[in-house]
Amino acid sequence: MRIIVSAGLKKQDVVWSDPASRNSDYICFRARCISYVSCRPYGSWPLGKITSGVTAQGFANKTRKIVSYRKWICRKQSNQRHCRARLRYRLAARAQQAAMPVIGFLSGALSGPYAPFAAAYHRGLKETGYVEGVNTAIEYRWAEGEVDRLPALAAELVRRQVAVIAATGGISSALAAKAATTTIPIVFGVSDDPVKHSLVASLARPGGNLTGVNFLVAELGSKQLGLLHELVPAAVRVGLLVNPRVPQTELATRDVAVAASAIGLQVDVVEASDSREIEAAFRTLVRNRTDALVVGPDLFFASRRLQLATLATRHAIPAVYNIREYAEAGGLMSYGTSQTETYRQVGIYTGKILKGAKPADLPVVQSSKFELVINLPTARALGVEVPPTLLARADEVIE
Repeated sequence: MRIIVSAGLKKQDVVWSDPASRNSDYICFRARCISYVSCRPYGSWPLGKITSGVTAQGFANKTRKIVSYRKWICRKQSNQRHCRARLRYRLAARAQQAAMPVIGFLSGALSGPYAPFAAAYHRGLKETGYVEGVNTAIEYRWAEGEVDRLPALAAELVRRQVAVIAATGGISSALAAKAATTTIPIVFGVSDDPVKHSLVASLARPGGNLTGVNFLVAELGSKQLGLLHELVPAAVRVGLLVNPRVPQTELATRDVAVAASAIGLQVDVVEASDSREIEAAFRTLVRNRTDALVVGPDLFFASRRLQLATLATRHAIPAVYNIREYAEAGGLMSYGTSQTETYRQVGIYTGKILKGAKPADLPVVQSSKFELVINLPTARALGVEVPPTLLARADEVIE
């Protein structure tokens, strides 16, 4: 079957076929090259009805330049390959979009401050061959620090019928995702024991539809206190800032209290769960004449790292934090697992599941990369002399 295609005409124009092609089965007209194509059987065209202002013979003379022999072509031969390429691209794009898997990204954190971690997640996805907007789509659900919203957000992703859920930003996200579905694969990144919270049956054999990354945070309080004592040996009264709304607070408080008792330090626990309470907590620390501060593990605190670092410097309180992003924001010192590495690994596991791997067959990864970062400009601003032995052990010193 041969098809006659006239290019560059408006949609409402009726096209008269070239007399040389009267044995063609269909006559077509097309607007703007390949953006619109319409065909009718040859016999259905009303003879004599032609484009306004053009005679039948004149139109036939124009359309003789259009060559059609078992192909669709454009009016100008130079546009032929371009038109075909555009058509192939559009058809391929539509087919790819229809088959593109959708990832649900669930987090209890604030989207803005967590951009570096989201970027690390994308790097992990890319390592497995997936790029957002190219061969996968991502539906983001941020609780913006309001963990009570997580169950509803997780339910939205389930209704969206995503291919996999990446539950990040704390144990609450993982628990909300687990409660929302027993069939959609879930990849978590948590600091709490996933076995204790019944996320998985065991680290080596997760079972069910969940797997992910377990990184240490709450258990590092004693190590952080020891580093702080080494940095500020004259400190006697140490503050511990915690969020009472997160589950790891109890373990972190107990860990720091035991370590402080062992080296003869007094611990003052202050609580905060929003930015105003953080301001109030620092007023309490100043009133109690606190010599140094340990900032407990919490995703909300991480999202407010600039505020915390600024307040600690303003009130001349040397502080230690649990992730390097605090030191990069102006905090004095941080010690803990690499959060960017955690998110990268969550991205890798997400990609593996999209390729067909089962969560039950992917063992839970435990973070093994710990970082000590010291910010020297902040130390000078606080009047703290960093011991050479501590500088030598640092993984990074911010100059």
